[in-house]
Amino acid sequence: MIDFFETKRLILRKVTEADAASLFSVWSDPAVTRFMNIDTFTHVEQAEQMIRFLNQLADENRAVRYTLTEKKTDQVIGSCGFNSLDFENAKAEIGYDLGRLHWGNGYAGEAVLCLIDYAFHHLQLMRMEAKAEPENLSSIRVLQKTGFSFEGILRKSEKSKGTFIDLALYSRLKTD
Repeated sequence: MIDFFETKRLILRKVTEADAASLFSVWSDPAVTRFMNIDTFTHVEQAEQMIRFLNQLADENRAVRYTLTEKKTDQVIGSCGFNSLDFENAKAEIGYDLGRLHWGNGYAGEAVLCLIDYAFHHLQLMRMEAKAEPENLSSIRVLQKTGFSFEGILRKSEKSKGTFIDLALYSRLKTD
C-alpha cells in the first residue's frame, strides 16, 4: 500500500501519531463529527488512540487512512482513506473528513479522485463504495461530483451515537 500521494493542491500521507494534535483539532469540532460514526473528541489522547487503531487496520491490510495536508500552507486539513479493503471481492469503502475552515474548496473531491485512481489502477479494485447519512448533503455532493452513483438507502443499517441510522449507499465502478 502506498503511504504518500500528491495532487495539485494536497499531500496525502499515511496517518501517524505525530498527526494527533492536528487531527484532534478536526475531530473535536462537532460540526465535523456530526455525520461521522465517532463521538466528538475531547482529549488529544482520543486522536492518538484512533490513529493507533487505524494503523493496526492498515498493518492488517483491512483499511488505510491518510492525513490531508494543504500544499500551499503545509497545514493538516483533514483525513481520508479506505475505511475497508476487500481484496477478495475487489472493492473498498472510501471515507473523508475536513476541518470546517476548508469546506467548500473542492479538497474532499480532489482527495477522493486520487484514491479512486489508486484503487482502480494500482490495487486493481473493481468497485468503490461510500456511505453517507441522507442529511449529509455536502458529502453526497462530493460523491456525485466524483462520479459515484446512488444505489439506495440502507435502512437503520448502522448504530451511530446510540441511534440506528439510515445510510445512502453510493458506488463507482472501474468500468464507469
